[in-house]
Amino acid sequence: MSRAEPLRGTITVPGDKSISHRAALVGALSREGIEVDHFSNGADCASTLDCLRRLGVAVEREGDRVRVRRNGPLAEGGLLDAGNSGTTARLLCGLLSGIPGVFSVITGDASLRRRPMSRVVDPLRTLGARIDGCDGGTKLPLSVRGTRLTGGLYTLPMASAQVKSALLLAGLSAQGSVTVVEPRRSRDHTEIMLDYLGVPLKREGEAVAVFPCDDLPGGRWTLPGDFSSAAFWIVAASLLAGSDLSIEGVNLNPTRTGLLAVLERMGLDCDVLPGNPSGGEPTGTVTVRSSSLKATAVDGTEIPLLVDELPLLAVAATQARGVTEVRGAAELRVKESDRIAAMAEGLSALGAAVEERPDGWVIEGGHPLKGGAVSSRGDHRVAMALAVAGLVAEGEVLIDDVDCVAISYPGFLDELRRRTGR
Repeated sequence: MSRAEPLRGTITVPGDKSISHRAALVGALSREGIEVDHFSNGADCASTLDCLRRLGVAVEREGDRVRVRRNGPLAEGGLLDAGNSGTTARLLCGLLSGIPGVFSVITGDASLRRRPMSRVVDPLRTLGARIDGCDGGTKLPLSVRGTRLTGGLYTLPMASAQVKSALLLAGLSAQGSVTVVEPRRSRDHTEIMLDYLGVPLKREGEAVAVFPCDDLPGGRWTLPGDFSSAAFWIVAASLLAGSDLSIEGVNLNPTRTGLLAVLERMGLDCDVLPGNPSGGEPTGTVTVRSSSLKATAVDGTEIPLLVDELPLLAVAATQARGVTEVRGAAELRVKESDRIAAMAEGLSALGAAVEERPDGWVIEGGHPLKGGAVSSRGDHRVAMALAVAGLVAEGEVLIDDVDCVAISYPGFLDELRRRTGR
C-alpha cells in the first residue's frame, strides 16, 4: 500500500461475523429454523455452514441470505473441518457435546490446530461432555461423543465469549440449567439472540443461565454490519487528513465497541447516530473525521471489549502524541497468529517505535512510517491492520499473504484501493 487520499462518503461493511456463526448454530437446533439477511461473506462463517451440512442440517444460501433449520435428528458428522475458524470449532464442541448419539471429529487448518482448546473442553467436561483429542484434548482434532449433560454452574477464569457461548449452547440440550459466570462481561451476542427468539434465559450481573429447550423457536431478521470490519475504516479515516466517512448499519453492541471508546479518549472526532435494533442488537451509523490523536493506556479490564481490534489500536498509537501502553492482552499470543509479535515486527519494520511486552506493547507515537516489506503471518486482522498503516506511510508497503483477509472481509483490500485511488 502507498499513502492514500482522504476517505469520504458512506460505506457499509459485511454482516457481523460473530452473530452469523451463532445464527447458523442456533438454527441447527430449531425445526422452524433461522433465516437471516446480510450473513457474513467471510470464509470462517462458510466453514460453520459446511460443518452443519455435514451434520445433516438443512442449509440454504442465496447471496447474503442464509436459512438454517434442523431437519430431523443430527447425523454423525464424521470429520468436521472448521478451517481457520476458532469460533466454529469451539462452539461446535458445545453444540454437539449435549446431543446423544452424535459422534464427530472436529479439525481445522494448521493454524487452528495449534490454538488452545482446553479452555472450552475443560468447562464442557465439568457438565459431563465426552471430548477427547490431541494432547489430552487441548488441541484439534477433537472427537466429540454427544451425551446427556448434567447442567450446573461454571465460573470462567477469564472472560471469553466463545467459551461462554459453547457452554450456553450445550445447556440447551442438558438435563438441567447451565449458568456461566464471567469475571467481566464479554460479547453477549448469544444471550441477545436467545432472548430475542424467546428462549428461556436469565441474566444477573455477570452471570447468565439457560434452561433446557428441546426445539428452539425460529426467527427471521437482518444482521447488522460487523463492528470489527468497520473498525478498519474508523482508524483509517481518523488518520488520513481531510477524511469524513460514514459507516452505516453497523453493530453498536457495547460489548463490541471498546475500540470506539478508547479512540474517543484519544481524541477521535466522530458522531454516532443510533438506528433501529436488529435481532435485539443495537445498530447505527458511525461518522469519523480525521483526528489529532493523543496517547492512552489500555489494561485488562478493557481488553475483552476490543480484543480483535487491538492490532488496529497499535496502528493508531503510532500516529498519536505520546506513549501508548497496552497491557493484559496476552490472549493475542494465541490467535490466528501471535498478534503481539506480528504487529511489533510489522510496525517496527515500517519505522514505528514499538516495544513488545509479554501481554501487549509500549508504542511511542510521532515517528513517521516508511515503506517496506512486512508479513501478515497468514492472519487476516494483521494483514488489514498493516494495510491501514500503509495508508500513512511515506513509501510503498508490501504485505505478504494478503489472501487471508478472505477469512473475515473478502472485499476489504479492493474497496480500500478503490476509495483511496491506490
